[in-house]
Amino acid sequence: MPIVAAYAAPSEGAPLVSTTIERREPGPLDVVIDIAFAGICHSDIHTVQGDWGPQHYPLAPGHEIAGTVAAIGSDVTRFAIGDRVGVGCLVNSCGECAACARGEEQYCTGGAVGTYGATDRDGTITQGGYSRQVVVTEAFVLRIPDAIPLDRAAPLLCAGITTYSPLRHWKVGPGTRVAVVGLGGLGHMAVQLAHALGAEVTVLSQSLRKKDEGLLLGADRYLATSDPETFSENKSAFDLILNTVSAPLPLDAYLGTLDTNGTLVSVGAPPEPLSYHASLLIGRRRSLAGSAIGGIAETQEMLDFCAEHGIAAEIELIDASAINQAYDRVLASDVRFRFVIDVATI
Repeated sequence: MPIVAAYAAPSEGAPLVSTTIERREPGPLDVVIDIAFAGICHSDIHTVQGDWGPQHYPLAPGHEIAGTVAAIGSDVTRFAIGDRVGVGCLVNSCGECAACARGEEQYCTGGAVGTYGATDRDGTITQGGYSRQVVVTEAFVLRIPDAIPLDRAAPLLCAGITTYSPLRHWKVGPGTRVAVVGLGGLGHMAVQLAHALGAEVTVLSQSLRKKDEGLLLGADRYLATSDPETFSENKSAFDLILNTVSAPLPLDAYLGTLDTNGTLVSVGAPPEPLSYHASLLIGRRRSLAGSAIGGIAETQEMLDFCAEHGIAAEIELIDASAINQAYDRVLASDVRFRFVIDVATI
């Protein structure tokens, strides 16, 4: 098996270290990708720390991958050597269930395969993008348009599609009043995408610290949730609330800002259960919902949309030696807005 340089967690909760990992031998339908950049997602931290269950170690995380095609299998038809490509949160699925048939591989009932820490169809454990190279079946490789710099494209493969998918599913467009909760890695993408779709966009953040940045990204309003008047003055003000944070929220207050038939969609996952009064839903036919990433076709649609509208992630590019410090800063909410690893430094 090919051996490639990587940064990986040697055990649960341990700092990531420089090491090597094995990649599978490429098959007829595989694409070998030289990774140039890999984004750091909060999910990476949760996973390597064991917050979401036991893992196989050593584990190289990373599911925001951008690079170029280094080699292709004999049956690959969609890509050629040198193509600019990306890999997101999935590298395989059963391909047979109803969800896969709909192009929603993220909801595969036969077992969607995550980019790292998952058991692939051949029984191997997947390893992620904090590495020099990855081997992925052609069907799960995305084409990155020339208009998007590779480093700023990497976070689109998770943060971009995680926010694009619910905006499209709930048919956001001109005249839609959208509130985005939080202006972090996910939130700053949601603001740009909702604005480009023609929505009226409001950011709901704990403070006004990032107000200027939020307005530059396309928000029409920026409100502080620490101010009680934010909720009292915006009752029934929104058609869709996209909650991008993983912290507990006072749901009753947020539900009160939804208009009739409005929906609060969570893409962040707080560790604790949340409570609300059902009367707030019943009285105005409001909905609570969740959304994961998108399928492969929708992810490609998102990349093309971003290229058309001049959208990319706002990033801090770091050397691999700074990964552990970057993890600490993510936990402290000290990043504008996504860390991206320069994989050449691994």
